[in-house]
Amino acid sequence: MDELLQSLKIDYPDISFADGNSFRWSPHEKQVVYKPASDEINGSWALLHEVGHALLDHSTYNSDFELLKLEVAAWEKARQIQSKYAVRVDPEHIQNCLDTYREWLYQRSSCPNCNNTCLQTSLTEYRCFNCHSVWKVTVARFCRPYRRLYSIQNKKSPETIVQATFR
Repeated sequence: MDELLQSLKIDYPDISFADGNSFRWSPHEKQVVYKPASDEINGSWALLHEVGHALLDHSTYNSDFELLKLEVAAWEKARQIQSKYAVRVDPEHIQNCLDTYREWLYQRSSCPNCNNTCLQTSLTEYRCFNCHSVWKVTVARFCRPYRRLYSIQNKKSPETIVQATFR
């Protein structure tokens, strides 16, 4: 990973690199943070992924689904630049990483009241179109996806239920 890091520093002088506890892209500092003690292969893949975020100038997102799209794009960028550095990111590794985001998104979007997969209405709020529950989620991406139910709208009254008869 050290060789790759040195090459990336030369090829992308506008990006700063700093060692840290994990891999991440910091848009405010224009800095890729990397974990120097990582194993060679996974560390190289993670480093290319974070450089992908940097090259795509990812800075913010407005929904959980948009975050997933940014992650997909960063992995795609990593795949585009990998051959320049004689690295081949394992497609299965990419899908495993994306699966963690997909599972996180699914858990956050599942209604705590009726378990339907629902729509996000703001960065921290979901609303169920089935039972009309509303719940809050944290903006934190790297923690357990807690869902705090704070409103259950009135249940459908008989007047609002439409029944269709098929013949």
